[in-house]
Amino acid sequence: MAAAAVSESWPELELAERERRRELLLTGPGLEERVRAAGGQLPPRLFTLPLLHYLEVSGCGSLRAPGPGLAQGLPQLHSLVLRRNALGPGLSPELGPLPALRVLDLSGNALEALPPGQGLGPAEPPGLPQLQSLNLSGNRLRELPADLARCAPRLQSLNLTGNCLDSFPAELFRPGALPLLSELAAADNCLRELSPDIAHLASLKTLDLSNNQLSEIPAELADCPKLKEINFRGNKLRDKRLEKMVSGCQTRSILEYLRVGGRGGGKGKGRAEGSEKEESRRKRRERKQRREGGDGEEQDVGDAGRLLLRVLHVSENPVPLTVRTKLHEDLCEKRTAATLATHELRAVKGPLLYCARPPQDLKIVPLGRKEAKAKELVRQLQLEAEEQRKQKKRQSVSGLHRYLHLLDGNENYPCLVDADGDVISFPPITNSEKTKVKKTTSDLFLEVTSATSLQICKDVMDALILKMAEMKKYTLENKEEGSLSDTEADAVSGQLPDPTTNPSAGKDGPSLLVVEQVRVVDLEGSLKVVYPSKADLATAPPHVTVVR
Repeated sequence: MAAAAVSESWPELELAERERRRELLLTGPGLEERVRAAGGQLPPRLFTLPLLHYLEVSGCGSLRAPGPGLAQGLPQLHSLVLRRNALGPGLSPELGPLPALRVLDLSGNALEALPPGQGLGPAEPPGLPQLQSLNLSGNRLRELPADLARCAPRLQSLNLTGNCLDSFPAELFRPGALPLLSELAAADNCLRELSPDIAHLASLKTLDLSNNQLSEIPAELADCPKLKEINFRGNKLRDKRLEKMVSGCQTRSILEYLRVGGRGGGKGKGRAEGSEKEESRRKRRERKQRREGGDGEEQDVGDAGRLLLRVLHVSENPVPLTVRTKLHEDLCEKRTAATLATHELRAVKGPLLYCARPPQDLKIVPLGRKEAKAKELVRQLQLEAEEQRKQKKRQSVSGLHRYLHLLDGNENYPCLVDADGDVISFPPITNSEKTKVKKTTSDLFLEVTSATSLQICKDVMDALILKMAEMKKYTLENKEEGSLSDTEADAVSGQLPDPTTNPSAGKDGPSLLVVEQVRVVDLEGSLKVVYPSKADLATAPPHVTVVR
């Protein structure tokens, strides 16, 4: 009888075994109790499905360890996603060896260390020989395993954002240790030093070390032959000019500054001083010309193809839009991405309130649906997702159903409420019919939310606005009327209507996009942030002129 009870409590495993599935997703409200009953580990029966290629167990606050038998029972596993659980402080037993694993996501757990025997796998022979992507963001790691490069020698992407790291192990930058690593993200840590040996990462293309405690950037970083994008914002650098450059200049300019030794000393400084002063004078002249010629929409600003992006300050707007927020970090679990949404500005009634409500109290008219409480909506979407899986005979789902797992374990759901008390946004699931974007929409209210950091919100908003400033044509002319403001549409900047079209601009004149500043305050009215501020939109390409 006991064996039968255990079997019945895991119907997903029975179904996966019967249908010989290669993908399995375990999530939802009932998962936490079943894992707790299994001793805080995954059920042993799970490790008797040798055909599995993809396994995801997410949003389970009672999952403290995967459990023994994973490596031996799932030899063909390609992707293992164990995000937003309670794994930690280590992994016992260690995960590997997993010879076929390519993607490993352990983000949003409680990992503090990954020592030998309680980590990712053995180093000799490599426990994860095919691993390409490793996500350890949102944990409590104070150090990385010294043998990480030997355990996963083919690693291409490493995400360490949001931990407690104060240094990288020297072995990580050993010559030839990680010859394929192209993306390294370690923002929001406590890093105090970056080794010059980082130049040995011959394939590195993207490096994000923002919001750390770095005081210097090694000149050797410029020797990375493929480096295209770097982010060192939020570090208090000794070289104050360099500190300003990392906040507003393109990667190429920063690397060139490092290459000539412009770190407040060292080789090359004498050669650089003359050209640097001339470059500074040239930029001052350009800024002055833009100020003098950018106040009127019809004034000549140079090339006909130049794009104007004008910031409408709060003080210039007779009815400025204000957003109030009381959503604290402890109400939302960490996630590594932001949620983007667009609204019809004329339908938005401010001031707006960004808050969190229990699922049974949050009501919204979702895009294309009838009014429902969040609890009912999520349940309906879960049923639709299950039906998708049955029809397609696989665990993956499409549309907004892909975002349901982000709500797992949350007692309150985030929402944006307008002055009428109507919920116009329920991130990351849907927006409201009230503010949906149509073909006739010309003014947009842009919304970016993130549980990780304000800087991520700003970076995403910067990228979106600058992309919109480059759009030349109305992209929805031949699309049927509908909303692009819902995350279910996977809105990207290339799909949005073109707000840069300006009737006052001449045929050969510059395109103009006006961005209205928004103030975010707390419930007492104290200012939290104004966007865009002088520090935002600092990385505009040469053909985009920002008029402030």
